[in-house]
Amino acid sequence: MPLVAPGGTVLDHACGGGRHARLFAAQGFRVVAVDRSADALAALAGVPGVETRCEDLEGASWPFAGQCFDAVVVTNYLFRPRFGDLLACVAPGGVLIYETFMLGNERFGRPSSPEFLLRPGELLERIGAGFTVVAFEQGVVARPRAAVVQRVCAVRRAADSVELPIAATE
Repeated sequence: MPLVAPGGTVLDHACGGGRHARLFAAQGFRVVAVDRSADALAALAGVPGVETRCEDLEGASWPFAGQCFDAVVVTNYLFRPRFGDLLACVAPGGVLIYETFMLGNERFGRPSSPEFLLRPGELLERIGAGFTVVAFEQGVVARPRAAVVQRVCAVRRAADSVELPIAATE
């Protein structure tokens, strides 16, 4: 959260009950919380700073075409065909925060289909060279129940920025 421009806009993609939307809104960010479930979004009705949108996130048209946000947050959701669209929504200098399940989670329960499980290192591969990775983690985590996840926090580079090589230190 400290990496996001103060007062910026946040897309909470596939937000469910809106845990992250509430967190960001409480810190003064303007949040667009989107989910396909109108029932889930109803829990966010009247929360200051949160705009809700009920959208088909896997449909033919992308509801956020041409829009950019200072942060895009995605948790516990994976639909690979829209990954590029999500990345395009992160403004230059903006932050991507993404966490979802990966292969190995099937031994703990759902999701268990490879369609909904990242491959090892997949988040890093998908974000590519346009982002600077701030943090990455993958493996077993203890939640209310154990799960196997990947997490990344990355900042989108400005179009004219150049990544400098890291000097080796002794």
